Amino acid sequence: MPRLKNKEDYLNLEIGNYEVWVRKRYKILYTLNDFMIGLWFLAGSILFLFESAKTVGAWLFIVGSLQLIMRPAISLANDLHVKRQNERLNRSKRENR
Repeated sequence: MPRLKNKEDYLNLEIGNYEVWVRKRYKILYTLNDFMIGLWFLAGSILFLFESAKTVGAWLFIVGSLQLIMRPAISLANDLHVKRQNERLNRSKRENR
């Protein structure tokens, strides 16, 4: 049966011999990034309605696009962190045998 431990800085899901660590800071960063992407694209879309503000709108689309590129980078950073935590945990378990 899966067990979920909610620690201050991470969630630890244990399923049999497997553990998954999800850092809350990555979840917060990912959500904040998504929220900001929405704001940039909404503002850019509104500004694009006005001829005098199209350049600013285009820049906001560029910023939003760069943040879309950051999404997989945040996810990859979390995955690498989880991998390192699992490797450390496995080493610790082997040493304690």
